[in-house]
Order: sequence, then structure tokens, then C-alpha cells
Amino acid sequence: MKKLAVFGASGKTGEKFVEQALDAGYSIKALVRNPEKIKTKKSIIEIIQGDVLNPEDVTKTVSGTDMVISLFGHVKGSPEGLQTKGTENIIKAMRIAGVNQIISLSGGGLPFPDKDQPKFPDKMIRFIMKLAVPKILNDAVEHAELLKNSATDWIIVRGPRLTDEPKKDDYRVGWVGVNASTKIGREDLADYILQLCKDENFAKYNKQMPFVSY
Repeated sequence: MKKLAVFGASGKTGEKFVEQALDAGYSIKALVRNPEKIKTKKSIIEIIQGDVLNPEDVTKTVSGTDMVISLFGHVKGSPEGLQTKGTENIIKAMRIAGVNQIISLSGGGLPFPDKDQPKFPDKMIRFIMKLAVPKILNDAVEHAELLKNSATDWIIVRGPRLTDEPKKDDYRVGWVGVNASTKIGREDLADYILQLCKDENFAKYNKQMPFVSY
């Protein structure tokens, strides 16, 4: 079973992913600023206190793992360019450690022209994001460019509005404007990311940006 380096493990989606991954038998190295936020007592998780913006902390976290799961994102007070700078540190750490697979979580406002077919509502949502949260949207785009231009195998998972509703085990994987809706529960989003940790599923979406929703 793979050992996963997880960034953003203490976030709302991250905690769901960690719980499901540990239950499935994966071992985890998680970089968190506040270890007390990690509730699990399972021995197959190694907690590293630090910051994704600190290259040494990131290198320590990625070392000895098989795959990176990047679930960190902007919260109140986050520095500008957080996702881009953090992803840059992760890519460098992956190169040092010889790790070649990363799954990164982002939002539906991030475009993937290869497969997306945005309808008018989708275009309006992105327009509003450009006005309301341009720094976050630009950061998502720049982090995606870093992954595209790297030597790693990557998947960027995108989702719409996230909810805390119970796990349904029933969701769609499509593209913006194609087989997609306007929300996804964090439990099911975490489940989809966990499914991508399997080699056959990762290969199916390698270097793509699937959109998961109900």
C-alpha cells in the first residue's frame, strides 16, 4: 500500500481524506501547522509540524513517500500566491525524493479548455470570481501552470461548492459544463481523490483536471 504525503490534512476536506485513507490501509505523512487539529490516533500517520511555504518542511514531508496529495488552500489571512508557492516547494521536494505522482485539489473556476464546455452560468460564475476573488483564482491558474510544466505526473481535481452533507457514494466525474452539477460533499470529494490513488485510476486522468460533483 502506498505511503502518502498529505498537505492540508487539517482542513475540512483534508480531514475527511485522511480518515478515509487510513481506514483503507494507506500510511500518511502529514504536514500541518497545528498538530492538535489532527484527531486520529492511528499509528500509520506521521504528523510533521511546519508550513508548506517552508521548503525544508515540505522536503521532510515528501521524503520516503510514494505520492503527494495536495489539499491545502486559502483561508482567512493566507498570503498571496499560497498555492503557487506551496506547489513550487512540493514539486522541488518531489524531484529530490524521486516521487512522481501528485493529486492537487482546486476549484471549478480553474479552466481546462481541453475538456470543459462552459455554459452561460459557468461563465458567469468565473466572471464573478474574477471580480470577487481574483488573487485566489489567479493563484489556482498559476499553480496549474507549474504542474503542467513540471516533469511530474499530476491530476488536478476540481469541484464546485463544497458541503458537509453525509457521504452518498454517488457522484459524477466530468468537466465544467459536461456531466456536472453545482455542489459536492466533502466526504464524497475525499472518496474520489482516494480512488485516484490507485494506479489504474490515476493513469486514466493523468495530466487532466476532472470535475467531480453530484
